[in-house]
Amino acid sequence: MKRTLPPLNALRAFEAAGRLGSFKEAAAELHVTHGAVSQHVRLLEEWLGASLFERHNRRVVLTPAAVAYLAEVGPLFEQLSQATARYGLLETVSRTLSVNAPATFTLRWLVPRLAKFRAGHPDVDVKVETSNESVESLKETYDVVIRGGPDTFYGYTMRLFLSEERLPVCSPALLQRLPLRTPDDLRQHTLLHTSSLPRLWPDWLAKAQISALRPAATLTFDHFYLTLQAAIDGIGIAMGPTALVSNDLAAGRLVAPFASPRLPSRSYCTYVPDGRSADDVIVLFRSWLEHEGMRSRTETAP
Repeated sequence: MKRTLPPLNALRAFEAAGRLGSFKEAAAELHVTHGAVSQHVRLLEEWLGASLFERHNRRVVLTPAAVAYLAEVGPLFEQLSQATARYGLLETVSRTLSVNAPATFTLRWLVPRLAKFRAGHPDVDVKVETSNESVESLKETYDVVIRGGPDTFYGYTMRLFLSEERLPVCSPALLQRLPLRTPDDLRQHTLLHTSSLPRLWPDWLAKAQISALRPAATLTFDHFYLTLQAAIDGIGIAMGPTALVSNDLAAGRLVAPFASPRLPSRSYCTYVPDGRSADDVIVLFRSWLEHEGMRSRTETAP
């Protein structure tokens, strides 16, 4: 006899939300966004033809039917967890997720967070390749392509997951040697440039109303990650994108001497080939990126 099973990711979201009593806490446990949990619960409600939660502004309450359903579903997840701990490693079939992203973004934002994704989803093997080619110029097809945006490419669905701004950053040791009390003090410092982004410093100086400032020296690199490393090493001051330097600011490797002005910057988006956007693993990874992007924005807010 054929089994009738609900969508398992939706069931997992319902179990976590019902057990924790919160969509927000369920999202944190599952490493997805609040919206993803809400979407999965709505899918399960449509599949069952019944309401599972009563929504009251910022809180949700299980319906009487959902309380009974959770009482049976919850122990099944616990049994599944215990069985997997005993035998699952022998039977696990991993799914490979191919991702293409810019090198500096991968090095400074994605890689430090991938361990968290792997811990929550050990059955997903993430294969990351780096490239700065445009989405339409890629010779291979990837499950997820990360690029700036928002842009529209034929044959791809786009979702924004991370916004950022740019502001001057440098090492604490450099500030001890040459303090920066006002933007005009930059004339005593070396300004670090990236050849592919020549307008960053001129635009920031114009916004700070000191366009005529002449620094003590300038140093230009061909890759942006080299520019940021030079700032960490105390060689000079770089225009740092807030998302990509958030870990360095939190760890004290870099400081931001001026909270403003800030230059606007393009956002990071995921581009997924049409026909794959409903894939469970791709939905999971996209939702995780959006959750981490939200956390990153909170950490770097002025």
